[in-house]
Amino acid sequence: MPDPRPARSGRVQRGLLRALLPALVLLMLCAAGSGPPAAVAVAGAGERPVVRTAEGPVRGRAHGTYDTFDGIPYAAAPTGPLRWRPPRPAPQRAGVLDAGAPGARCAQLPAFGPGGPEGSEDCLFLNVTAPAGPGPARPVMVWFHGGGFRYGSGDAYRPEPLVAAGDVVVVTVNYRLGVFGFFGHPELGGAPDFGLADQQAALRWVRANAAGFGGDPGRVTVFGESAGGLSVCAHLVSPASAGLFHRAVVQSGSCSTTMPPNALLPATGTYEPFVPQERTVTAGTAAAAALGCGGRPEGRVLDCLRALDTGRLLTPELMERFSGVAYGNALLPLEPVRALAAGRFHRVPVVLGGNRDEMRLFLSQALKVYPVEGEAGYRERLRASFGAKAPEVEAAHPAGAYATPALAWAALLSDASFTCPTLRDGRALARHVPAYGYLFADAGAPNFLGLPELPGFPFGAAHGFELPYLFATVPLAGPQRALSDRMTGYWTQFARTGAPEVPGAPAWPRFSAGAPSVLELAPGPGGIRPVDAGAAHHCALWDSQASAKSLTP
Repeated sequence: MPDPRPARSGRVQRGLLRALLPALVLLMLCAAGSGPPAAVAVAGAGERPVVRTAEGPVRGRAHGTYDTFDGIPYAAAPTGPLRWRPPRPAPQRAGVLDAGAPGARCAQLPAFGPGGPEGSEDCLFLNVTAPAGPGPARPVMVWFHGGGFRYGSGDAYRPEPLVAAGDVVVVTVNYRLGVFGFFGHPELGGAPDFGLADQQAALRWVRANAAGFGGDPGRVTVFGESAGGLSVCAHLVSPASAGLFHRAVVQSGSCSTTMPPNALLPATGTYEPFVPQERTVTAGTAAAAALGCGGRPEGRVLDCLRALDTGRLLTPELMERFSGVAYGNALLPLEPVRALAAGRFHRVPVVLGGNRDEMRLFLSQALKVYPVEGEAGYRERLRASFGAKAPEVEAAHPAGAYATPALAWAALLSDASFTCPTLRDGRALARHVPAYGYLFADAGAPNFLGLPELPGFPFGAAHGFELPYLFATVPLAGPQRALSDRMTGYWTQFARTGAPEVPGAPAWPRFSAGAPSVLELAPGPGGIRPVDAGAAHHCALWDSQASAKSLTP
């Protein structure tokens, strides 16, 4: 999720935002021949497996119980005249592609720390991890990474735990980011959301080639976290995604995700990840002028912009400005929250949820420059974000109920921005499809990002901290290892059957629009159990605070 946009210009506010931006967005990460694909090729001892795809054969790497095929192009390079065009099919290959290493990441700036631009516009690659050897057609899980639509890559996520424990095929995907993926301009006819179109191209590639890797093209699950979860939401409501997947998992990025004004820093506006395309087009016109391409004859502005070097576009300002997903176009005709409320989404089973302490990660960075100064400072923030509703919000979240006012602020923001919006989406989905909600709640989840914690402000179950329980990131032991085993079992069984029903594991209740119950995921005896998250997280209050457009078609 990108930072909230400034509500008004100001050198101090912009400076604070730019100073915090890398850290805040890092927290969204983790981090020859044609024709139909042949069956999986079984490698002998010391051999590298070869699989035939529609564009030509690929040679991967064997790792004993699983094989990897990295850096496979799923679309043509979107460079030169193909910049800001829908993805086109990958070219045919005459020889065997060495798929032993990931391809280039999409052009981006470092998520954290010093350094210059990295990646390339030639970046539409995916990575396949599959169980070794023959077997029945396995479910396929396609992962869309987080990073605020500005950072990240598919290769940062190693899905071996899911593959080994769940006997599934996992595909991780690169897609165009920032100004390269979400630019808009009148000469484009709007803001076509090229990054989401890339994801759809990857899903079409999976449908055409899954069988070659031992996968079942009729059982494709899309899943993603943060910006990846928002991407899954977009595919649920995009007419162009029809038939490309059969189940969906939304992690910490629902269609209704939002953030109130002044949540992290003063003078920041409401954060909404989905924006009307008119806003993006207006920004695109201004950006073209600033880049020296304005004032040209009609139809020639894009020619000028496409001729610019990648580095001219790869700036913090442009990557931030074009990190919102536009609606009102062919890919997303309706704002996703409105589409859900109207029942205009694909009828597939959905798992959706988030982490109990989502906002602690973002606030841990913002508090360094903008601390909550005691209860008086807490009330000042309440007034700045909620105006006349501040007393009502304080009654539900009194500072005295928490160890510090900063933790109180983090709790109410987590409820308002993630937990309760996710439950609202769950109610809309449950009217039409099987839906299953979860709340990850391991207070001692490992700080796999290695960020320093502020004294008295632990990360807890912060944004993204469920990722080590699904992907190979940091070692887990004891109860956390057991929780990871349960989670990978739930996720992969859902991919297999459309219901997260695992023999011997606590039952996961189906979400009910009338009495929603979600599965809390925490380590230790009794840590996995159904809870009424709406009551525990004051969702009646936050539902009443939601804007009318978020609640009605």
